Amino acid sequence: MKVVITGAAGHLGAAMVQEFSRGHEVVALTHGDLDITDATAVTRTVSSFRPDAVINCAAYNDVDGAEEHPVTAFQVNAFGVQALARAAASIGAAFVHFSTDFVFDGETDRPYTEEDRPGPRSVYAATKLVGEWLAREAPRQYVLRVESLFGGPTAGALARLGSVGTILKAIAEQKEVPVFVDRVVSPTYAPEAARATAQMLASQLESGVYHCVNTGSCRWDELALEAARLLGREARLKPMTLETVALKARRPRYCALSNAKLVQTGVSLSHWRDALQAYVATHVS
Repeated sequence: MKVVITGAAGHLGAAMVQEFSRGHEVVALTHGDLDITDATAVTRTVSSFRPDAVINCAAYNDVDGAEEHPVTAFQVNAFGVQALARAAASIGAAFVHFSTDFVFDGETDRPYTEEDRPGPRSVYAATKLVGEWLAREAPRQYVLRVESLFGGPTAGALARLGSVGTILKAIAEQKEVPVFVDRVVSPTYAPEAARATAQMLASQLESGVYHCVNTGSCRWDELALEAARLLGREARLKPMTLETVALKARRPRYCALSNAKLVQTGVSLSHWRDALQAYVATHVS
């Protein structure tokens, strides 16, 4: 199988490149190679490579920045997705796009399923939801919602790897760790998300939305305590709540996702504690 991966230099994109390089032909495109907001360039590039699948890992992920730059966020997270979906459709390729837990409002007390109605509360969340809708312009498409990504080929550079990597780095250096005690998430181990994506394409699952996260959920302080245990270090936690932190964009308080739909197809995802253990054992010295 030949795959084009956009956003290949990013966290998730690097994991996809690593996974699909095992037995597949990979065309890895960074932002410098292809600006997905340029629809003409997208069509030309995808048509020239003629892949079996287009995997979009490019995104505008600055949640607070999107409040100040909504046009840019929409161009990347929505209309860039549309351009890729149309290009994939034009050559009969499958299209994979990644979305987020932020499409939900967080006003619940149980993991969201794919059947739950979205309720975005920020510009970033709205752009990602519109991107989900526009991804449907490809007849064979998979919208995979992920959240709190960690791990991957560049995991040694912990500071670049979002919240989980930052927490691990602080604990390893025995620094104080600011963590939310009122936000519930379902962490996603990037290598497992990549493997799940490969399995889905190989199995030719039914098109649609799937929650591609590790099993289970936790508050950020719970994750930090587990990370400290695995590292054999003391966790110096600084508890925070959403009300005590000045954020430009609203965050969903409870945003755990159920991966039951994906697991029922035969695509397995480990518990987040096991995934975190694998991450620490593989990448953290």
